[in-house]
Amino acid sequence: MMLPPHALAGAALAVPLATVAPEAAAIVVAAGLLGGVLPDMDLYVGHRRTLHFPVYYSAAATVAVPTGLVVGTTASVAFAAVLLGAAIHSVADVFGGGLELRPWRATADRAVYDHFNGRWIAPRRWVRYDGAPEDLLLSATLAVGLWVIVDGQLRLVVAATLAVAGVYTVVRRILPGVVEVIVPALPASVVSSLPARYRVPDGGRTAITAEDAPAERGGGRSARAARDGR
Repeated sequence: MMLPPHALAGAALAVPLATVAPEAAAIVVAAGLLGGVLPDMDLYVGHRRTLHFPVYYSAAATVAVPTGLVVGTTASVAFAAVLLGAAIHSVADVFGGGLELRPWRATADRAVYDHFNGRWIAPRRWVRYDGAPEDLLLSATLAVGLWVIVDGQLRLVVAATLAVAGVYTVVRRILPGVVEVIVPALPASVVSSLPARYRVPDGGRTAITAEDAPAERGGGRSARAARDGR
């Protein structure tokens, strides 16, 4: 899934929490949006592994949300909103596509890393790939709901987020071709730092890293499982 629906979902989930601290409702909703964005800060550093914690974020949110409701301070409620947004993002990515450069081909079997169980969760592909039409539809649905509830500058944020989703959806399927033109022209030192999905052609094999090797050997998985797109 692309980033906009994650951000909008985090903000939407923060709305009920904001009723606990109505004087700081905008801060709480913004915190939820920030939480929805947070996991994707690992985009170029072990994407969907480094900052994606579907189990741990969810467990933390389970504690933080009722705590925020009881304590009722702006800080406690905003912190709960951040964790809730990060949790829904990490879990929702399981229902999207894999990490390959062209995820609509459905060649990858890794969606999100589950640190608790020490394994990758396979993509469910309810949303076929980031930037798919259904991804935009989800963004629009969340945006409309938020637009009705929020006001002021938050409405501008919602509108801008939906606009980003629309543009990304339009260009999504041409981006791999752009990447394949640009990457070969980059210095080797830069290319080596890019995620594997930008360095290995679709259908190619990505080397198993040292941190993945024990899990691969222990699980007896095929070479196909090594294509994590990082």
